[in-house]
Amino acid sequence: MKNFKTTAAPGLFDVEFRLQWLLAKGNSLSRLDAVVDWELFRPLLDESLDKPAQGPGGRPAHDRLKMFKALLVQRFYCLSDEQTEYQINDRLSFQQFIGWTLADKIPDANTLWDFREALIEAGAFEKLFALFDEQLRARGLLAQPGKLVDASFVDVPRQRNRREENAVIKSGGTPAEWAEQPAKQRQKDVDARWTKKNDERHYGYKNHVKADAKSKLIESYAVTDASVHDSQMLEPLLDGTEGAVYADSAYRSAEAETMLAKKEVNSRIHERAYRNRPLSDEQKEANRQKSKVRARIEHVFGYMSQTMKGFYLRYIGKRRNGAAIGFINLIYNLARYEQIVRLKLIPLRAV
Repeated sequence: MKNFKTTAAPGLFDVEFRLQWLLAKGNSLSRLDAVVDWELFRPLLDESLDKPAQGPGGRPAHDRLKMFKALLVQRFYCLSDEQTEYQINDRLSFQQFIGWTLADKIPDANTLWDFREALIEAGAFEKLFALFDEQLRARGLLAQPGKLVDASFVDVPRQRNRREENAVIKSGGTPAEWAEQPAKQRQKDVDARWTKKNDERHYGYKNHVKADAKSKLIESYAVTDASVHDSQMLEPLLDGTEGAVYADSAYRSAEAETMLAKKEVNSRIHERAYRNRPLSDEQKEANRQKSKVRARIEHVFGYMSQTMKGFYLRYIGKRRNGAAIGFINLIYNLARYEQIVRLKLIPLRAV
């Protein structure tokens, strides 16, 4: 007869020992927690969400900073509200990062949704990005010469509309029959647009970013529908302090070169070939040299798409998707900052 080892009885410190083991192993969240001062975000969260009291009674609200970190977990791992609720209840590492314990009541999916909606309504995600951007500048991580500009598609669920409905949407209106079906109208994204690039069709939005060439941190961003050409957002992203701008040939035009000259910004945009006007050997070599720097922007989008799975969103409308894209950019900056600190890639200025 085989002898089976009996399961040991739970001990008083088993959870603590397991958390210590998880911390020793290390993960993206624990490394992030070690270098980010989360209290930096609390005043802005309170300012964005404070409302006049509606009277006595009601449950005490969840700690706002912990709720913010719960949303960060959700976005980092690309989870639905329901899966976020489940995974936080299930995973000790998530609880440890957020600051909850097994004794705490974890907020449900509806509470997470309400909290995120309140932040979106207050325009808080854009402000949170700008707040951390200020900290990065103070540490000298965004003061390097040379900036990278590029854009990436962010796809959303594709709409199944009739041609007549699409024509009305493109003209800026809303199909009349949708007004009689409010539940249907709430599920329709009238802000997203179709576009095609290299035989691939995309429906959704674009994340236009300007990143520091040395630190690969995102300095500013803009969100548009997918049909907006990359070059249209070049000027809005620039403030004249860039020194030099690196971008692919999609941004090249006589108008762009004139604009950069007026801003006294050195153009490092790739040369492009035209019909019956191929690139010279000198232009090809110049493009190769520019690519050595410009390629760093691909690392930014690569992290978002591979690690965060952030280039497909399930929200409806530019308001929600724009906030989600801004949050993705903020989380990328947090993760990149942690990497810079841990690996000592760039000397940090004292603050």
